[in-house]
Amino acid sequence: MRLVVEHRTHYRFAPAARYIVQSLKLTPSQFDGQKVINWSITAEGCVINSEFIDGNGDTISTLTATGPVDSVDVVVTGEIETSDTTGVLRGHKERAFPAVFLRSTPVTKSSAAIRKLAAKIEKKTSPDNLLERAHEISTAVSKAIEYAPGATHVHTTAADALADGKGVCQDHTHVMLSIARHLGIPARYVSGYLFADSDGLAHEASHAWAELYLPELGWVGFDPANNCCPTEYYIRLGSGLDAQIATPIRGVHTGGANEDLNVTVIVAQSQQ
Repeated sequence: MRLVVEHRTHYRFAPAARYIVQSLKLTPSQFDGQKVINWSITAEGCVINSEFIDGNGDTISTLTATGPVDSVDVVVTGEIETSDTTGVLRGHKERAFPAVFLRSTPVTKSSAAIRKLAAKIEKKTSPDNLLERAHEISTAVSKAIEYAPGATHVHTTAADALADGKGVCQDHTHVMLSIARHLGIPARYVSGYLFADSDGLAHEASHAWAELYLPELGWVGFDPANNCCPTEYYIRLGSGLDAQIATPIRGVHTGGANEDLNVTVIVAQSQQ
C-alpha cells in the first residue's frame, strides 16, 4: 500500500524564544515492511541537520533556531510504501540488546492491579508459547481500557490508566509494556502513523503501539488500542522505553515562557 503523510507541528512562543533545540524522530524506520518513496522534514527559519541512526535503529535529526523566534512550523511530508509483515519487524538493523527494554520507567511502573492482571495472563498461557502470551496481553489491555480521547493526558501513568479504565493509544501501550516487562518479556513503545480506513474504526492518524521481543521471531508489534498487530496501514517512526522517549519531537528552549502547540496529521492512500 502506498500512503502519503502530511504532519504539521506549530509552536508559538510568548514572549519570543531566544534559542530552540529539538530532537526529531520523524523519519520512517527502515525494515522489510516499509520503503520510503520520498520524505521531507522542513522548518522555515530553522536548521535541521546532524542526522544519525541511534542504537535502536531509529533515525534522529536535530533542529536548532536562534531567536528571537515567536513561532516554529515543523512540516513533514512524504510518501511511503508499506506491506503487511504480520507485525514482525524483519530487516530492521539495531545494536541495542532486547534486555534494555525490561527496564521500567515512572509512567510504566507496575501497580497491584497491573500485577494482578499479569498473574491472570501468566496462569492462562504457557511460558513455552510467548507469542500466545503476547496476544493475550494485548487482548486483556484492550478489554480493560476503553478508548476515550481526552480522558487522560501526556503524563498519565499506566497504573492510573488501568485504574480509570479509560485512555488513548498511549495509555494502552504503557499498560501493555508494564505487564510484559513484569512477565519478563522485553517491550518497547513505538510511535508512528495509522491510516484510518473507510469504516471509521481506526484511531487518530498519530498513533502508538508496543513491540515485544520474542526469541523465536524477534521484535513483534502489538496494538492493544485496536487489539491487532500492525499491518500495511501502519507507518513506524521510532521506539523507546515509553512515550516521552519515543515521541517524534522533543526539545528545549530558552525564553518564550508561554508555549502554545498545535499538531495536525493527515495520512491518506496515494492516488498514484
